[in-house]
Amino acid sequence: MKKAIIIGAGPAGLTAAYQLLKETDIIPVILEESEYIGGISRTAEYKGNRIDLGGHRFFSKNEQVTRLWETLMPLQGAPAIDDYILKREIPLAPFGPDPEKTDQVSLIRQRVSRIFFLRKFFDYPITMKPETFINMGFIRTIQAGFGYLFSLFIKRKEQSLEDFYINRFGKPLYRMFFEDYTTKLWGIHPSKIAPDWGAQRVKELSLGKIFSEFFKKLFNKNHKTTQTSLIEQFMYPKKGPGQLWEKMAQEIQGMGGEIHFNHSVCKIQLEDHKVTQVVAATKDGESTFEADYIFSSMPIKDLANALSDIPKSIHEIATNLPYRDYITVGVLANKLKLVNKTKIKTIQDIVPDCWIYIQERDVKIGRLQIFNNWSPYMVADFKNKVWIGLEYFCDEGDELWSMSDSKFIQFAQDELVKIGIIDSKDILDATRIRVKKAYPAYFGSYSDMPKVESYLNSIENLFCIGRNGQHRYNNMDHSMLTAIEAVQLIKNNQSDKSIIWKVNTESDYHEIQDPDSAQQSFNQ
Repeated sequence: MKKAIIIGAGPAGLTAAYQLLKETDIIPVILEESEYIGGISRTAEYKGNRIDLGGHRFFSKNEQVTRLWETLMPLQGAPAIDDYILKREIPLAPFGPDPEKTDQVSLIRQRVSRIFFLRKFFDYPITMKPETFINMGFIRTIQAGFGYLFSLFIKRKEQSLEDFYINRFGKPLYRMFFEDYTTKLWGIHPSKIAPDWGAQRVKELSLGKIFSEFFKKLFNKNHKTTQTSLIEQFMYPKKGPGQLWEKMAQEIQGMGGEIHFNHSVCKIQLEDHKVTQVVAATKDGESTFEADYIFSSMPIKDLANALSDIPKSIHEIATNLPYRDYITVGVLANKLKLVNKTKIKTIQDIVPDCWIYIQERDVKIGRLQIFNNWSPYMVADFKNKVWIGLEYFCDEGDELWSMSDSKFIQFAQDELVKIGIIDSKDILDATRIRVKKAYPAYFGSYSDMPKVESYLNSIENLFCIGRNGQHRYNNMDHSMLTAIEAVQLIKNNQSDKSIIWKVNTESDYHEIQDPDSAQQSFNQ
């Protein structure tokens, strides 16, 4: 029996193993460096409260991905997904006890995300509601309007992410709602970041599209958007995204696949442009695995260090690829100071946001998650307590990363108090989690990434998949698609790997063309 060594038990690695077992006779062997399933899509737990690391909406325009999600974690309290596709109607899954008495279900959640700026809320994406203009003020509204009109007629050459945003929103709106947050996220100014990130993350979104959606909804209340950035509902596993990946891992093991935890790949032996062996460091020494195929979702920087006989020029580019790391602080509180002025009702009447983008310049916090709104089952006492996540972006070894847990928790709580999110007397408990290499960055040696891609593709039985495996800011569904495409290449005995790298690079790749006749589905 042939074996495939799969590095990483995140969405891409697990999907590769699952598809190999479903569609081939190849036995997958997953090597996971941590003790957890799900990679950066896992769900952490603290005293019965669950933390979604980064916030993961399950919404995809790809039918196969959606079917896989729905098979592993069926929808609860809602019609079958076919009914959603045909009727475009799904009620929110109710709060409270699970009527089906099972944890293995997904809920349908209402998507609410807003920007917190000037100590006020703005819809994200920006909407044409009166509140938007009232909160911006007369002068800012006039500036934004003229700035957008200017951007319609005079386009900048898109050499940076700053150019990308200004071409779609105008300079005033860019400065209000994108410049500071993007700088927080990446640690450098958008003018120094390649436009590729915007092309992948907000490729369909512009102020023109927002106007278009506004008027379509104004004249057709049943209109549903097909643009990922504007979706209003999404699937979500009852106890967080990690629940789905844990279920997939169980299925893989049940079908004969192997998962080895605390196995950190340190050596990958090459002979005649093929991988022959993979060596993993463990607490007991080293373990060696023979490989007919290898799927790598490990960071390309680490892959380059593990590969034997890699050209010096490629090694230099790969090992200098930049990343941003991530810190989250889970805070349990009696209540928030924020007042719910929306029409959406929630338990305790807290604000209905899944997450809030913190645009304020006087704090370092980037986003705020409210886990009660992702799923009430994420919170041990969801009827009486609020469980939130404070998200920070940093570099491994910098000041934020190096702070002690107690000092950082206090720092983060002080920032919440400063901007009026919470009162210190209502804080009950807190914990801190750090995640390395959470965000592949698009600057530095990234400009030479095509050279690395070409070299890695020349290794016959190596398939690079997932966010870190391709150094691309993929959503979960895109990461899964890279794995699905890689398995199809092996199954069909094809050698051209370009299709794997095309996932999430073209706006129409694996996306629906006719929303009234095609399958619509769910993503992050």
